[in-house]
This record gives sequence, C-alpha cells and structure tokens, in this order.
Amino acid sequence: MVRIKHRYLLINILYPDPKSTSGRPATKPGDEVPYTVQFRRPSPDRMDGGVLTRLIRDGVAELYGDYGSGKVAGSLQVKYFSQATSTAIVRVSRDYYRLVWAALTFATRLPNPVGQSCVIQVVRVSGTIRKSEEEAIRRARLSIRRAEAAAKSSNAATAGLAAATPQLLSTEDDDADMINGIEDPDDPRDIEEDLDDDEG
Repeated sequence: MVRIKHRYLLINILYPDPKSTSGRPATKPGDEVPYTVQFRRPSPDRMDGGVLTRLIRDGVAELYGDYGSGKVAGSLQVKYFSQATSTAIVRVSRDYYRLVWAALTFATRLPNPVGQSCVIQVVRVSGTIRKSEEEAIRRARLSIRRAEAAAKSSNAATAGLAAATPQLLSTEDDDADMINGIEDPDDPRDIEEDLDDDEG
C-alpha cells in the first residue's frame, strides 16, 4: 500500500496599511504600537479557513486552469487558521504544492465577504504538520521579541536616551538560520520508498 504524501505550507497573511508609504520607518517615536506589530494585524472576523480555501482554489484556477484545479482539489485542506495571528497551515499533495504556493504568492486581495487587500507570505514548506507548528511557534516568539525591542527603543528615545540602541536578537532566532531555504529536504526514507514504488 502506498502512503499518500503531503506538504504543509505555513503562511502568514499580512495586511499593509493603505495610509502608509513604503518608506515608512519600522517604528516612530510617537506610535503607541510598533509598526512591526501593525503590519502583522489580526485577520478580520469574517476571515476563516473556508475563505482561505476559496482564495487558493480561485488562484490555482486562474493561474493553471482546469488542470491545476483538478490536481489540487483532492488534497487541498486548511488544517489550521488563527485569526489572532493571521497564520495558517495548508495541506496539499506533495506533487502539486508549488501550484498552491504560486496561487498564494500572486494573491493581493481576500475574496468577498472580506474584500481586504493583503500580502500572503509562505514561510515554511514541510513534510509534517509538527514541523510547521514548531516553525509557527518559533516565529511568534521572534515577533514578540522584535516588538518588545522596538517598544524599548521607542520608549528610550522619548525619554531622552537617544543614544540607547535596541538590543539585537541572537542570531539563532533570526531568519538567517534557515540555511536550506523554507523547504524541508525530503526524508531519505521517502526517497527510498519512491524508488521502491517505481521499481515495483
């Protein structure tokens, strides 16, 4: 019996502020909430897993037509969606996850009833949901640390301590530690199973 293999895409939905310019600094001394937190806002109340699934299906159909829709339809599923963090985990067949990735990358607006402009960022592609969950937790902690550092530097600047610099995060928590990119390498056992399937 052949096991059906999937990929799990960890995504963040970012909501750019239409009033801001692209050259806006990361934090402003007068802001109550750091700009890094404003960009990663919670999703609207009407946004849920069903809306995200519809967005993906429509995007795949627009980019790849009936071929893409047929290949993705059987395995596409939103396994996790958090309105508070605007984070989701999407499951799709291993052979066609790049179709979903492309559809998410080209999405610029959430479908009705939400109808809000957005940027969807694929953060991690993994063979197991556990690895996707671990990466989501790691990124949430990193985001909190960045917001705290920005708030501390903002408070120090308003208190007249302009010489104080924000603490740099340790390199182990930075995004630069993803040496192999955002895709997990295939498990050697999966490769062996694929070769056995091809031979037999």
